Amino acid sequence: MVGEASSSRRKRQRVPSVATEGGGEAENGGGGGDVTRSVTLFELDLLDCPVCCHALTAPIFQCDNGHIACSSCCTKMRNQCPVCTLPVGNVRSRIMEKIVEAAIVQCPNAKHGCTEKFSYVKESDHEKKCSFVLCHCPAPNCNYSGVYKDLYAHYYAKHDDSWNQFKCGSYTSAWLLLSDKVLVLQESGDGPLVVVQCLKEPQGVYVTVNCIAPNAPGVGKFSYILSYSYGHETILIEKGEMDRIQKLSFQIPEKSFLLVPNYFQGTRDYLKMKICIRRLKKDEEKADEEEEEDDEEE
Repeated sequence: MVGEASSSRRKRQRVPSVATEGGGEAENGGGGGDVTRSVTLFELDLLDCPVCCHALTAPIFQCDNGHIACSSCCTKMRNQCPVCTLPVGNVRSRIMEKIVEAAIVQCPNAKHGCTEKFSYVKESDHEKKCSFVLCHCPAPNCNYSGVYKDLYAHYYAKHDDSWNQFKCGSYTSAWLLLSDKVLVLQESGDGPLVVVQCLKEPQGVYVTVNCIAPNAPGVGKFSYILSYSYGHETILIEKGEMDRIQKLSFQIPEKSFLLVPNYFQGTRDYLKMKICIRRLKKDEEKADEEEEEDDEEE
C-alpha cells in the first residue's frame, strides 16, 4: 500500500489509484504475467491507533468485535476495549499488522523537495531528521518559512544586519536588549542563522543559543562559547554542539542555558556578551569543499 503523506497529521485525504510495478496504471483484464500493484489510501489515519492516534506498530490487538488498539494502549486501558468494554490485548490482529508493515508513504515534506519513501511506522523518525523540514524566520513580525537554505537567503535579502554577523572561530559582541528578547547572528553572507535569546524571570535572565536548522545529517553543526562579564567577574557557557531548532520558543529552557543572576546584572536593561562560534571539524571541511566547487563554477 502506498500513501502520500501531507504536512497534516490528522485527516489526510488520499485519491485512490492502482499502479503496476513499472509505473503504469493497471487495466482490468490487462496483460499476462504477475505484477506488483499498489494502492493509495483515502485516509492514512486508518493506520493510527484509534486510542492514542500514534502510528500502529506490531503487536496490534483486537477485541471480539474487531476494535483494534496498540499494545501500549491495551496496557493503559487494563485490557478493556474503550469502544465496547470487551477484553482486548490477547488476540492479535494479524491482517492489520500485515497492512501496516506493507504501507509505504512519502515524506510529509515531499512538496518541499524530499524524495524519501519509507514504512509508515517510520514516518515520525524520518521527520525528526529530514533536511526539508520547514524552518521559520526568527525576525520579528515575519511569517516566512521554508527549507533552511532558502530561509538563510531570505533573511540575508530581507533582514540583513551587517552589525550582527559572525565569523567562525572569532569572538563577536552580542548586545541584547532584554525587551527585544532575540538577537539574530548570521554567518557572513547568506550563511547559517544563530539565535541568542533571553528570558527574564524572577531568579534572573535565561540566555540560550540555537542554530535555525533541521536536525539532519549533513547540515552544519557548530560549537560555541558565550560569556557575560560584570565588573571583574565573568560567567560563561561552553557547548560542544549547538542545539538546532526550527522555530523560536519563549518557554523557560530546561537545559543548555546561561543564567545571569539579578545581582550580576545590576540595573542594566541589556546584556553585553561575547560569543565565539566554531564549525565542527567535519562540517568545516565540507564547507571548504563547497566553496571550492562554487569557485570552479564561477
